[in-house]
Amino acid sequence: MGTLAARHRDEHVVVTGAGTGIGRAIALRLAAEGARLSLLARDAERLAATADQMEGPRPFIAACDIRDRGAVDVAFAAAVAAQGPLHALVANSGIGGPNEPGEADRFDELVATNLVGTYSCLRAGQRHLAKGHGTRHLVAIASILARIGVPGYTGYCASKAALLGLVRALAAEVAAENVQVNAVCPGWVETDMAREGLAGMAQGLGLSLEQAREVAMQDVPMGRMSAPEDVAGMVAWLISEDARGVTGQALDMNGGAFMA
Repeated sequence: MGTLAARHRDEHVVVTGAGTGIGRAIALRLAAEGARLSLLARDAERLAATADQMEGPRPFIAACDIRDRGAVDVAFAAAVAAQGPLHALVANSGIGGPNEPGEADRFDELVATNLVGTYSCLRAGQRHLAKGHGTRHLVAIASILARIGVPGYTGYCASKAALLGLVRALAAEVAAENVQVNAVCPGWVETDMAREGLAGMAQGLGLSLEQAREVAMQDVPMGRMSAPEDVAGMVAWLISEDARGVTGQALDMNGGAFMA
């Protein structure tokens, strides 16, 4: 990583949903760039597995369900007590999958986690941002489904699209305090969530998993999924001085599947 190795030296960053996938990749990338990290997720064992892979000092870890605002506040306070005031928050925790109308509709669960839970994290992060330490950052991980509609995914699409409005409003609120607020909208990324989506597509279309992947990639001009590490690289840039002045934005990484 060369000269980037110290880009975030001694900066305290909280990453939620850091036990798997994109969140884990972000944590590992920021650790490699010198950050002091606090990792939050529902599964403490997965967080410990992430910590075991990290370079540098051991991170603070805490099990936390972001749907519980009180638990979020306690976890952020503990993180700051352990690691110092925040330079940045990467609010990555979320859930995926379809929802259908009826008694088993997951719409409320999706919105409670992806939108309300992320809001709770952003506000908790805002309260604990370091004072007088240059630009500070709040980042929400959204999705390409914040940009486009997919049948059967009304809850996921609605919750992720709402994050973009939240980010714009919060960015305007805190700009005078030298805080940048942005969203990242990944498309297909090689994660367990993506594999579950492909499995559902395969079942619905009567295809093999590999055939479903080929169908999905037909809508991606670059013809491939992103790696979690690709998203991590964008986040590492976004919370650096190289992204000075970027705020209220939704940054797309989807191989050209959506072009604004």
